[in-house]
Amino acid sequence: MPKQPKEKTVTVGGEALMEGIMMRGPEGAAVSLRCADGTIETKLKQVKSPADHCKILGWPLIRGPVNLVYSMAFGYKCMMESAEKATEGMLDEGESQSKIDKWIDAHFGPKMMAVISAIGIVLGVALALGLFVLLPTLAYDGIVRLAGPIGWRAVIEGAIRVILFVAYMFVVSLQKDIRRVFMYHGAEHKAIYCHEAGLPLTVENVRAQSRLHPRCGTSFLFVVILLSILVSAILSALFPALWLSEIIWLRVGARFLVLPLLMALGYEFIRFAGKHLRNPLVRALSFPGLSMQRITTKEPDDKIIEVGVVALKAALGLPYEEEKEPEDDNKPSDENSPGEPAPSED
Repeated sequence: MPKQPKEKTVTVGGEALMEGIMMRGPEGAAVSLRCADGTIETKLKQVKSPADHCKILGWPLIRGPVNLVYSMAFGYKCMMESAEKATEGMLDEGESQSKIDKWIDAHFGPKMMAVISAIGIVLGVALALGLFVLLPTLAYDGIVRLAGPIGWRAVIEGAIRVILFVAYMFVVSLQKDIRRVFMYHGAEHKAIYCHEAGLPLTVENVRAQSRLHPRCGTSFLFVVILLSILVSAILSALFPALWLSEIIWLRVGARFLVLPLLMALGYEFIRFAGKHLRNPLVRALSFPGLSMQRITTKEPDDKIIEVGVVALKAALGLPYEEEKEPEDDNKPSDENSPGEPAPSED
């Protein structure tokens, strides 16, 4: 008898939300939220990857930055929706909106919320760039002024970025609300592992899986930081006048320009690592990012795991408890179903 070809597992990705999980798969993006009454509300959103609009955007080294920006925007929208749902009914019957909130709703409505969301994204990106690009450069300059010329700029700046990243994630994880989001993050990884192992999507099977996944956004960020050390060392040797310039804004600007390259290389590595988990070299290179996930993921309880199971089933087109949204006339065909999501959906 000829050997039957092994069925290919559909690649899925996801993101933890406030009291919920978003999963992306062949059927679209499924957003499952745990409501105040204990039920799970699921909505299936039809989405297209950037490569569906332009094939060039799906090419290696191009797809990484493009998918990252797209995933950040879509993930932020899902996070805001989950936050709005999670805070529904928090005002008591005797309470009301402040005068400022009433004035904003009356004069601007949804448009103002869109503007506020856009401002939030810009401020978040600016904070990240300042914290992980500008601050390490300033810190190195300060060390040189105190201790004199020491060299090894790329290594020292990279070490400062790693310390800042780990410290930032640790401090954030101490917040009660964020810790709960990290529990949903763990459930997301466990559900995806269960699917990739070819096991039935049940709470029992998902519970037994690892919460550390190599295709996670945390691993992606850590890989980008490590790559920045290598790339900085190469560029400082090739273009010392630019990379080691005495003009700080010239140095910082050069580092900003290199970010798309770092994102592209990081994305390709995470994509490759997710398909070659048994390779010893890949496992060794993935270890730092997986270790960071011990901070950014927490062990979920069965109620949280159940949300991940429902979301993943909906994204895969499997039967689940909640009803889907009405079919959209603009639903993409099988050829236009979402491609592999970028690793920043955590």
